[in-house]
Amino acid sequence: MTTTPVAGRATSVAARATDLSKIYGQGETQVVALDRVTVEFRQAEFTAIMGPSGSGKSTLMHCVAGLDTFSSGSVRIGDTELGSLKDKQLTKLRRDKIGFIFQAFNLLPTLTALENITLPMDIAGRKPDKEWLDSVIQMVGLRDRLSHRPAQLSGGQQQRVAVARALASKPDIIFGDEPTGNLDSRSGAEVLGFLRNSVRELGQTVVMVTHDPVAAAYADRVVFLADGRIVDEMYKPTAENVLDFMKQFDAKGRTS
Repeated sequence: MTTTPVAGRATSVAARATDLSKIYGQGETQVVALDRVTVEFRQAEFTAIMGPSGSGKSTLMHCVAGLDTFSSGSVRIGDTELGSLKDKQLTKLRRDKIGFIFQAFNLLPTLTALENITLPMDIAGRKPDKEWLDSVIQMVGLRDRLSHRPAQLSGGQQQRVAVARALASKPDIIFGDEPTGNLDSRSGAEVLGFLRNSVRELGQTVVMVTHDPVAAAYADRVVFLADGRIVDEMYKPTAENVLDFMKQFDAKGRTS
């Protein structure tokens, strides 16, 4: 199933997992969520991670993003090895190098859209790059909604704020965990379009966990997991090709 990579794509690596394992419990109750996974996420590329429920896709993203610990192996963001960092160093790396977009929008209700967008930088005591911030706001189409609080915004607009917040600090990589899961199809398509444009126009790196073949079709590459292992990948995906591949999984999440 693996197809040829996109010609002319950047080859620098934004994040890498090597022989990554995540094990819960011991003995008879032991569960292997990740089983010696090795994968790279290249700069200026949009990667979708897919697999059946329980395949390890969210666990992989959380471990690579520094949101969860891993049992063995190695994770690097750029040249930084996550396993060597202390808690404060890891917090700083997540704040300065990584952007996050989740299914729940995670906006503070008392802050305006603009204040939510700049909040991570405000906490870090950093001033935003005004030109970059203006470009991000323009791209997600929020210019006339910046003074509104989340309760005054639709779900799609709230997720646009979350996308802008993730982009505003110029992170090395953005991780999205089902970022369109709470949106209708039109709003979801808008958000996915913004993420794709951030890769193509701004050179951003995006890694997204999704169960939706239509969402995966916005990516440059799809990585498929089953039983905690990478079983295949697809470049230039279409919704039809992704759906056909996913149909090969049986109830245990194995390929036929």
